[in-house]
Amino acid sequence: MKTSPLITRRKALVTGLAGGGGLLLSGCGKELPPTYGNILRMGDVLTYTAHRTLLPGQSLAREYSHRDISSFPATGTTNPAEPEARFYSAMHGPTYERLREGGFADWRLTIEGRVARPGAYSLADLKRFPPRTQITRHTCEEGWSAIGEWAGVALSRVLEAVGVLPSARFVNFYTFDEMAGGIDMVDALHPQTILAYGMNGHDLPIPHGAPVRLRVEKQLGYNSVKYLQRIVVTDEFDDLGNLGAIQAGWSWYAGI
Repeated sequence: MKTSPLITRRKALVTGLAGGGGLLLSGCGKELPPTYGNILRMGDVLTYTAHRTLLPGQSLAREYSHRDISSFPATGTTNPAEPEARFYSAMHGPTYERLREGGFADWRLTIEGRVARPGAYSLADLKRFPPRTQITRHTCEEGWSAIGEWAGVALSRVLEAVGVLPSARFVNFYTFDEMAGGIDMVDALHPQTILAYGMNGHDLPIPHGAPVRLRVEKQLGYNSVKYLQRIVVTDEFDDLGNLGAIQAGWSWYAGI
């Protein structure tokens, strides 16, 4: 019996920075988000595969005008330094408070893993990259949405600077509020995926993830993690354990 095209391509995945940033599809299925034998996880994989197989990888999320900017609630952690915060980290909370008191002058975003030139980037370093500003809709898994203006640097430019190796498949993000998120190379290299350091014409506010947060405009809001601390590029899928979305009952991929 002939296998359907959808099943045949289920194992397709973006391979990385081939040909100066080009995207390729791989037949190796081990990098797909795992199902854990759970039918809901199987649904996640099917959604992920359908998006990656049928939709243009670099199609843009809609961008809006300044008159469309709306009120924008801050949800989840609003200050990693507060011990009563739900995801407070006794290890990282005091460090964040010290950095905040210093205006984040000593903050560094480390980038490591499958890269040729691991490094640590200050806020000033990130602002030396060509900036990108975009006005986009944040769609929350809780059912609300808001439109805001984000300023930052395209993640793809930073990954180019550190020299992502051809085998790299995923980019994982670790934060000061004991959370973590991961995306594949399609979303990592998307022109609207940015490391945002500004919001609505001002420095990024603390409740929204200062000094730098991730913006993944092609996914639901919970994957745009706040309070970035560390980035790890990897060629193997990592569910990120208790810090990640899967073990908390959320989809690893939440494409929209």
